[in-house]
Amino acid sequence: MASTTAAGTTIAISAAAPATQDSTGYAALTYTEIGGIEQIGTIGATTNKVEFQPLNGPKEKHKGSTDYGSLQPALAHSDTDAGQTLLRTAADPANNALYSFKVTYPGGEKRYFQGRVFGYPENVGGADSIIMANPTIEINTKVVKAAS
Repeated sequence: MASTTAAGTTIAISAAAPATQDSTGYAALTYTEIGGIEQIGTIGATTNKVEFQPLNGPKEKHKGSTDYGSLQPALAHSDTDAGQTLLRTAADPANNALYSFKVTYPGGEKRYFQGRVFGYPENVGGADSIIMANPTIEINTKVVKAAS
């Protein structure tokens, strides 16, 4: 297996929902790339562990609920970037809509999912720093993986 750096990875957003929850449905959407991305975060689901310890016998372990995860991308804030504008629209507290996302890796592999954006806080650092934004994207669907 060959490893790769994250350099060149992009994330894009769409206000539309896919007709089907597969790579064909997601690929048919029109996306707007979110510019100024420094990092995206961890993509993938985790399953909670449910345990039961009977008085007489071994501990039982089962799979519980699944959390599809969340992203906390870091990006250089821009009022003129179309992708960031759509991200801010999605983050509005009155907006509870699901948005579609596409992450494209340097080799062309894609990760598709739908999520809600919970805030778009801006991080103003010191004189020698860039004004950053740190939105939280809560993933609400299974992540669909597509080969390049």
